[in-house]
Amino acid sequence: MVQASESDILSIGGVLNDSARPLKERFRALFTLKNIGNAMAINQISTCFNDQSALLKHELAYCLGQMGNPKAINILTSVLEDLSQEPMVRHEAGEALGAIGEPSVIPLLEKYRKDPVLEVAETCELALDRLKWLESNNNTENLQKNLYSTIDPAPPMDITNVDILKEILLNESKSLFDRYRAMFSLRDIGTKESILALTEGLKAGSALFRHEIAFVLGQLQEEVSVPGLRASLENTEENEMVRHECAEALGSIATSECYEILNKYLNDSKRVVRESCIIALDMCDYENSLEFQYADALTKLPA
Repeated sequence: MVQASESDILSIGGVLNDSARPLKERFRALFTLKNIGNAMAINQISTCFNDQSALLKHELAYCLGQMGNPKAINILTSVLEDLSQEPMVRHEAGEALGAIGEPSVIPLLEKYRKDPVLEVAETCELALDRLKWLESNNNTENLQKNLYSTIDPAPPMDITNVDILKEILLNESKSLFDRYRAMFSLRDIGTKESILALTEGLKAGSALFRHEIAFVLGQLQEEVSVPGLRASLENTEENEMVRHECAEALGSIATSECYEILNKYLNDSKRVVRESCIIALDMCDYENSLEFQYADALTKLPA
């Protein structure tokens, strides 16, 4: 946690909740609040779920899950249960509930594993599997820190053979939880071979699966994945949740080619894709700057 005064938290929350501010400033405010991580920061984040941007609301839910604070459970429950929220927002709320890791949410997740929106149903199924895995392994996952300091939807497997992991990843007869476990194992191996195996996942499985593949490729930040990410972003028939994640992954990789690709889709017909390209270009600027972390510039923003 980062220490901050109440007045600072309110000021940062004011940036987040000000729809007149540029989206990139609001995202930086959000990640600053995530790093602060206390109850007051959670409250400032929670007040933004009535925003018009599905992209921002989905990121609110993601950050609440990554904070790992049970105080966020009630707000995430409300978001998951709100059928007027966009599917990508409800999905992220379900994933966040799994990330927090409290068994008390199992009945709620059991209910929404049957949701008519496939992305929501699959997410709740994954979250349930994660909670069961944690219980059966006595929460040992909490002792395993990955290189990205993220709480993942599934733990990696105890397998290091890329061919075996690739077979599991792309085998749609396997459970989604096992395929996610293979995904995070391939990420943690981090070789060109394992990354190319992951890029094949951009053409396999459900939209939820493909979007997670793109997220993982963004974490890896390797140029070898750019052609696959580009193809998915350029495919206007692809689910917007997948295209959005491909845009942000390209922003993390931040080569000159990525800049060029992202600029082409700033006027995309899908709002979430347009906004993702705005954020991704800001990420490109950050990756090519001397800033220590993405939220650092927030403290320099005018009130």
